[in-house]
Amino acid sequence: EAGALAVIPPRPNRLQPPHLDPLAYRDRNPVERLINRLKQFRRIATRYDKLADSYAALVQLRAITLWLN
Repeated sequence: EAGALAVIPPRPNRLQPPHLDPLAYRDRNPVERLINRLKQFRRIATRYDKLADSYAALVQLRAITLWLN
């Protein structure tokens, strides 16, 4: 309903597999790895901040430190 498309390969036993876009699947990997690295930072994973702006700023700060390392 939201317009999202599947970008992971279907199971081999599926009767009518959806179309797989290999470019989208390739681009998904770095995004998913970044999210997993951000979740290692406990404050982001548990979302201690009450305000959306402070949470977004913390995510940006953590992403910058990961990028610099």
